[in-house]
Amino acid sequence: MDIKRFSTELFGANCYVVVHQNSAVVIDPAGVKDEVIAYLKARQANLYAIINTHGHIDHIMSNSWLKAETNAPIWIHQGDSRYLTDPELNLSSFILGEKHIGPAADKFLQDQEKIKLGDLDLTVIHTPGHSPGSICLLGESFLFSGDTLFELSVGRSDFPGGNGKVLKESLRKLARIVPETTVVYPGHGQETTMERELAHNPFLR
Repeated sequence: MDIKRFSTELFGANCYVVVHQNSAVVIDPAGVKDEVIAYLKARQANLYAIINTHGHIDHIMSNSWLKAETNAPIWIHQGDSRYLTDPELNLSSFILGEKHIGPAADKFLQDQEKIKLGDLDLTVIHTPGHSPGSICLLGESFLFSGDTLFELSVGRSDFPGGNGKVLKESLRKLARIVPETTVVYPGHGQETTMERELAHNPFLR
């Protein structure tokens, strides 16, 4: 299993490509295009799905392009499904000064759903607060945390649909169920570990 991170120019959002047994998922394709396709071709991997951890523009910008190139389906939690096609909710009108209306989701992900990539399982964890449909994806020893959890910080909760109290509950949920040895791959910034966050992140205390 290989994890490749692509950092984008749009707020430094991270796009991740997970490849396992010649199958792949792309997590949060924001502003990355040819380099992702080149990586998939180099790994001779078929793109199984495009997964959005939430629906803000800096995580969904390349959904349409990548789907057109690969015919891969777009998956997101239903709580953020409207964000894909609503420029006010996905913040494109505010951030870019122009409306971004992407393709609708092909599938809604559910809390505790297992996404199978060969013999690898990614478990969906619904972690609302940054947005109503924010999710994390938990593997055997790693977590894609979207904009729920960052290195020594957390995502904002003052955007439309955000809720600080709900975000705190989601963080408590992660603290309960994610092993300390887990490597955390956030939506922005560098990777960290759950052990470090539990010890030093003030939002997890």
